[in-house]
Amino acid sequence: PEPGGSAGTSSSMPQKKHRVLVGVTGSVAALKLPLLIAELLKIAGLEVKVVTTERAKHFYNAQEIPVTLYSDEDEWQLWKGRSDPVLHIELRRWADLMVVAPLDANTLAKLANGICDNLLTCVIRAWDLSKPLLFCPAMNTAMWEHPITAQQVKQLKSFGYIEVPCVVKKLVCGDEGQ
Repeated sequence: PEPGGSAGTSSSMPQKKHRVLVGVTGSVAALKLPLLIAELLKIAGLEVKVVTTERAKHFYNAQEIPVTLYSDEDEWQLWKGRSDPVLHIELRRWADLMVVAPLDANTLAKLANGICDNLLTCVIRAWDLSKPLLFCPAMNTAMWEHPITAQQVKQLKSFGYIEVPCVVKKLVCGDEGQ
């Protein structure tokens, strides 16, 4: 501590970095990924990495993402033999918090049923449940209102995941609703 200052306010003490892993899926709301990352990077002491599904790549330009971006291909290129690291486990260990934004209907269904067939769903299946996982459902209102969606959201909440609720707005397709 500096003379006259309290131990908690010392500028010489290193600040702990907080690590956020962002998952992005194939909802048209993935268009907002560059904005989401830009806003997260404004938070001091935050490190961010992104895991994308292949379908999500359709909605944003990877050149606009100024952090490490992982996809299925990276999972398979990293591992060559028994002693090599497994990317979905390494990402799980690295992160303090995971945010899946947007969470499309397809990936919601996979997660609710334990299917892990890509890098993102494998990270989530291996997730350390003592760490927070936030999910932001984003799909057409007709899909959102289907009875199975409420069951799947309830299932994710039963795992301890935290829902960030949908908002009402005009959708890209022209519909208005959640």
